[in-house]
Amino acid sequence: MRIKFAHIHEQGIDFVVFDADATSRLESDRGKLLSDLMIRARASGLKVDKAALAFMENGRLTYYGTPDLVRFLANNFLPGSGCHPDHAARNTRRPTGAV
Repeated sequence: MRIKFAHIHEQGIDFVVFDADATSRLESDRGKLLSDLMIRARASGLKVDKAALAFMENGRLTYYGTPDLVRFLANNFLPGSGCHPDHAARNTRRPTGAV
């Protein structure tokens, strides 16, 4: 299974946003999926301070993960772009990859 992700360095924090959701959509399965993906990202050499899943739910982009990161993403990132609106002119993320 290959999952797209963005590795972003913002405000001194390295975080990863995975384009994924648990098949069951249960909180416990989302937590396990996020944990597994963080382990895989770290094993591939990425620094990961915080992480979140990003997925569509009821027609809107939803985040699941570290609560403060989820709030930050929900309030500061443009859906589908992985880009902070204040940084549209400069890319603050590493190229999207797959784990």
